[in-house]
Amino acid sequence: MVYLHAMKAIIHSDYGSPDSLELREVDKPIPKDDEVLTRVHASSVNDWEAGLVAGRPLLMRPSVGWFKPKVRILGCDVAGVVEAVGRNVRRFQPGDAVYGDVHASGFGAFAEYVCANENALEPMPSRLSFEQAAAIPHGATLAWQGLYDTGQVQSGQELLINGAGGGVGPIALQLAKMHDLEVTGVDRGEKLSMLRSLGFDHTIDYLKQDFTRSGKRYDLILDVKTTRSPFDYVRALKPGGRYVTVGGSTLRLLQVLLFGKWISRMKNRQIQILILKANRGLAEMAELIETGKIVPVVEGPYPLREVPEALKFFSEGRQKGRIVIAVRE
Repeated sequence: MVYLHAMKAIIHSDYGSPDSLELREVDKPIPKDDEVLTRVHASSVNDWEAGLVAGRPLLMRPSVGWFKPKVRILGCDVAGVVEAVGRNVRRFQPGDAVYGDVHASGFGAFAEYVCANENALEPMPSRLSFEQAAAIPHGATLAWQGLYDTGQVQSGQELLINGAGGGVGPIALQLAKMHDLEVTGVDRGEKLSMLRSLGFDHTIDYLKQDFTRSGKRYDLILDVKTTRSPFDYVRALKPGGRYVTVGGSTLRLLQVLLFGKWISRMKNRQIQILILKANRGLAEMAELIETGKIVPVVEGPYPLREVPEALKFFSEGRQKGRIVIAVRE
């Protein structure tokens, strides 16, 4: 079937493996009064997409569809150019370069066009390519909120980032170094040379060393993976220290939710889950990005048709930085 106003998109029809995703032609979306239609140049792969493809955890099924996915087009990070705007939109006009995390508008960035509320987007920094810009929104705001809003970072502290070699860790490192923090990165051994080249003071191969049993303690732990019990993380915190998880194993996150407040009261350590506010911190980072103080680390890019392969690679945890999708090659 050929649509008069068509676009290419990766369609999510069934829960399972990334192989179930298909590149199809579908109707181009039409912006509502408060929405912006963006011509997508690039997107990226996040935990959101991996979870939605698998339909895991089951706890999210009531909101995303019990038996069939409600979210038909995945992709939360977008970088592109405004094609059209709704009549109530005041912040943007056609031709503006924009980027942002559009998950609160229903995802949709694994496509040639996406509609999102104008508040889901920010002006794209001019020094970035579209592929670089697509690597920033979701991961950078997790880093920003994890360090500042929840972590309450202070100059001179010792910070450990668990899962440091993905999309969140490099941005968190760059923010931390602005406050003279001593930063340790934990990831698999093949990524450690990259972490050191980025400026991590110390690196740990989690396959060879358990940082929660090394005897070393930190003021703040930012956890992207959350693979251990919260009681394990307590051992690696200084008195008064903070542990902030931004994602990971559902079982472990539930343990943090159940026991975090009790641990915080009894152990004089704060154990917290970050509840992400989409794009909070993105506007504040604009100047840092424009001056080159924040630079994303990009893996790829993969073309749109290879989103399934990109998701498989992501699930193996071998990516260095954020996996980017070049929607317009």
